[in-house]
Amino acid sequence: MADPKGFLTTPRETACTRPVAERLKDWNEVYVPGSLLPIISKQAGRCMDCGIPFCHNGCPLGNLIPEWNDFAYREDWTAASERLHATNNFPEFTGRLCPAPCESACVLGINQPAVTIKNVEVSIIDKAWDNGDVTPQAPERLSGKTAAVIGSGPAGLAAAQQLTRAGHTVVVYERADRIGGLLRYGIPEFKMEKVHINRRIEQMRAEGTKFRTGVEVGRDITATDLRKRFDAVVIAAGATVSRDLPVPGRDLKGIHFAMEYLPLANKVQEGDFMAPPITAEGKHVVVIGGGDTGADCVGTAHRQGAASVTQLEIMPRPSEDRPAGQPWPTFPMLYKVTSAHEEGGERIYSVSTTHFEGDEDGNVQALHLVEVAFEDGKLVQKAGTERVLPAQLVTLAMGFTGTDQENGLTAQFGLAMDARGNIERDASYATNVDGVFVAGDAGRGQSLIVWAIAEGRSAARGVDRFLTGTSALPYPVKPTDRSITV
Repeated sequence: MADPKGFLTTPRETACTRPVAERLKDWNEVYVPGSLLPIISKQAGRCMDCGIPFCHNGCPLGNLIPEWNDFAYREDWTAASERLHATNNFPEFTGRLCPAPCESACVLGINQPAVTIKNVEVSIIDKAWDNGDVTPQAPERLSGKTAAVIGSGPAGLAAAQQLTRAGHTVVVYERADRIGGLLRYGIPEFKMEKVHINRRIEQMRAEGTKFRTGVEVGRDITATDLRKRFDAVVIAAGATVSRDLPVPGRDLKGIHFAMEYLPLANKVQEGDFMAPPITAEGKHVVVIGGGDTGADCVGTAHRQGAASVTQLEIMPRPSEDRPAGQPWPTFPMLYKVTSAHEEGGERIYSVSTTHFEGDEDGNVQALHLVEVAFEDGKLVQKAGTERVLPAQLVTLAMGFTGTDQENGLTAQFGLAMDARGNIERDASYATNVDGVFVAGDAGRGQSLIVWAIAEGRSAARGVDRFLTGTSALPYPVKPTDRSITV
């Protein structure tokens, strides 16, 4: 193990964030650069190298956490990077964006603050890039087989990289103008600077993966054409259909889905706009939805100079302590204060929007809400609790309801869908169509980045077996695996 007494002698320390007044003036990541390096070795030393490492159970990727904690404690960064990459193609993504179910499952967390696994992970990979330990891994020989990957989010990129390294010729199709999916346009710059995506794309290009942007399968190229060109297809198009709010006034100007609002802010950082077409500047902003996407809207609105920001959530405020019904090592639903929430704004729980109010020009001006409560398992409105909030910009961040079926992709392939709008697949990630596989949110539904990467890796194994009859690629998870609660 790392430090036999580390969990007894070393208190938990995490990365330091920059002062709010400073970080609201830019779009750089909120953390103080280099703040982890002086402390991370000792933090890794808090790992107890448990006989049964439940952190493995918490991580869909099966990350070898005690092993790379030990190497980080000894400051053997090259070995730590090798162990980290053994199970995760993109630890710089997960180290910044994952909510860390591994920490919820940490044995130390039963009665003490858990090991800072996420901080150790991001320190290892950042050190690996600095030291030149992340290099292209081109295959020694090609298989002569071809595969198309639809979607360049974490699932698609993981599948593409694994298949390329297995020797197949892989082309990734992305309907947006840049590679990265939600990593590129859904995650604000202050949570993950896009340099981390860009250098992974360059690594993948050097390995042999080809990328085609601005191509939407179903519209720009048909499923039939794609199947003629390739021996196998992986659909990793995500669950991109936003959940709507069908209440009076929804058609007023100034009400947008989060995924209409956030990408435009990111395009400013990419240099596409001087100012975003949808901006919070000088406006009273209301964000409907209390999850991570809602928090991203909150942080973005702060940086755009909103007059006020209010985030609404229909569910009650979560507990700050682990609820009795969510015992260790499950991933608990806790009250979370993100960096965006540190920056200001108000959070209101147990409320539901009844309608929107507009001005004479059709612009939203106010939001009417009412308090709600659960009675006999049903959500009911509480009489006499109505109130009005000023709102010149409203973002809907209430999750997603399945993969896009309007562009013709699912219909052209003839894919079977489940009741939730996801593409059905078997234990090898194969759909009902021979040679067509699905990974990530398109098959699983809206989920975490660790699940996306794990499913991309697993689907790649299924494709590899389909193309060659065998596979040496790892198989992190099966589609039916629900043993990891997230």
